[in-house]
Amino acid sequence: MTPLPACCTPLDAHWPLPDPLPGTVLLSTRFDPALLIAGDFQRSAVPPPASIQRSVAKRQAEFLAGRLCARAALQQLDNLDCVPAIGEDRAPVWPPHISGSITHSSGHAAAIVGHKAQWRGLGMDLENVLSLERAERLAGEILTADELQRMARLPREQHARLVTLTFSAKESLFKALYPIVQKRFYFEHAEVVEWSEHGQMRLRLLTELSGEWCHGTELVGQFAVDGEQLLSLVAISV
Repeated sequence: MTPLPACCTPLDAHWPLPDPLPGTVLLSTRFDPALLIAGDFQRSAVPPPASIQRSVAKRQAEFLAGRLCARAALQQLDNLDCVPAIGEDRAPVWPPHISGSITHSSGHAAAIVGHKAQWRGLGMDLENVLSLERAERLAGEILTADELQRMARLPREQHARLVTLTFSAKESLFKALYPIVQKRFYFEHAEVVEWSEHGQMRLRLLTELSGEWCHGTELVGQFAVDGEQLLSLVAISV
């Protein structure tokens, strides 16, 4: 077992979301870029892509932490010793029979993996909860007209969480669907139709991605808020 660098806490197998996903492995770690030292990638046996080698300590630490979670999750799931590379589309390259997702936000990284025979797509996204001012400033870029109308009916103190959730949910949806449809889509191409205080949500596509994934198709997801961070997950079963 390769030792973890000092910049990462021991990997945590705690399931942070409301509903466990059978057949998946989710691992997370906390990381501190200030503790990243020269040689950490080599000692961790994680080859850094050229773009990462040129980047600042924060980007290097989050990449390393995410890949360490992914490698350990693959080992636990399938006894694979594999660090997902970065593809030309910037997405992680998983083994052909594996679905997976890596995410990171301030000081926190996580990865989830499962078999494609059970989970066609897995998309996970971690975000810092926006301040109210920033959420209201960004709402028009992230929310559709219908979503903005729904937000207007909520008390103002709920706006920041709603905009953060909508952003994160759409990121998770993209990560889950993109490997299946191989087509990019953006915030205006999906909407969060419904969410509950218990962490369930329902999303709807507003664009044609393929014959199967057409306008009006609905998917479910889940989310959890832990302190100042929100984690969302969209899983597409077989």
